[in-house]
Amino acid sequence: MDIKGAVRALGALAQESRLEVFRLLVQRGPTGLAAGEINQRVGIPATTLSFHLSQLSHAGLVTSRREGRSIIYAADYPSMLDLMEFLMKNCCQDETVAREAVPTPVTLQVKR
Repeated sequence: MDIKGAVRALGALAQESRLEVFRLLVQRGPTGLAAGEINQRVGIPATTLSFHLSQLSHAGLVTSRREGRSIIYAADYPSMLDLMEFLMKNCCQDETVAREAVPTPVTLQVKR
């Protein structure tokens, strides 16, 4: 991930409802959730939810697929991990603290 991609992703997450939706999708896992179910769980109007999902999708953080009449949204784990790796890339290089002493995100088994 480059800096422009990181800024786009962080910008998308820098809004309370979008962050809540993204965290819900991360929690749900790769199977994702239908837009209607996201709407029920988060409790924001459908048009507003659609806007937020579009923003998350444009930032590369969410994928969508059609299943019958539903659109299923899921967190894009490879993109999320790329963002986390970008943020941690140069961690503690200027410090005397060993890099191994810094907590790291949970490693996820994701096919790329």
